Amino acid sequence: MAQKHTNIIFGLHPIEEALLEHKDIDKIMVSRDERKPDYVQVRKLAKENGIFVQEVPKEKLNRITMKNHQGIIAFTSPIEFQDIDKLLPLLYEQGKSPLFLALDGVTDVRNFGALARTAECAGVHGIIIPQKGGSPINADAVKTSVGALLKIPVCKVSSLVNTLKYLKDAGLQVISCSEKGEDTIYDPDMTIPTVIVMGGEDEGISGGILKLSESITQIPMKGTINSLNVSVAGAIIMFESSRQRTANTL
Repeated sequence: MAQKHTNIIFGLHPIEEALLEHKDIDKIMVSRDERKPDYVQVRKLAKENGIFVQEVPKEKLNRITMKNHQGIIAFTSPIEFQDIDKLLPLLYEQGKSPLFLALDGVTDVRNFGALARTAECAGVHGIIIPQKGGSPINADAVKTSVGALLKIPVCKVSSLVNTLKYLKDAGLQVISCSEKGEDTIYDPDMTIPTVIVMGGEDEGISGGILKLSESITQIPMKGTINSLNVSVAGAIIMFESSRQRTANTL
């Protein structure tokens, strides 16, 4: 029996047109049985847009839809991504001290949704995610975020390292939250323009991003367990930034 998916495009030419129009596509599934030359152009366009192409058995595509999918299905994003190059200047023009959350390898959709929910509640101005290696942004993510993903700007970037370098050049400090940190989350001044970086569930924050960071902070622990779930850790540091910013306005 076919599963119900509302955020899909199927068929070679509709997907090719969506790619040419730069529609927000999360990933593409192609049947392993399809070796048509026509698929070369789709793969090329997907690569140029940083979209993951996954080869799967044709039966898996049939479970998603029994319509004439021609061996290819694209999953569209339920949200519209924002351009960091446009969002940052807008925040400065509005007289705000930008605060971003950058996610390096957070792949669990529930963690991603929970982080988005907290970010919206804590006054974060935008979430930055990589085009590859992150959580899918689908209906489950929106549901877990309790709709926050429909309200907070999300910027998908081809290179998280290069984007963080761009933000540093634009006057933002990069604060990485990691158990490897020597500072605590209470040490940095987060009232100034800031990017908070949270790492993935398995490998944490990459070495390249840690080197870019002005501060690597940890959350002080009193128990015997020395780590927290990324969504919990993210909530703690985001609300510390919110506390500092609120106190600064009083």
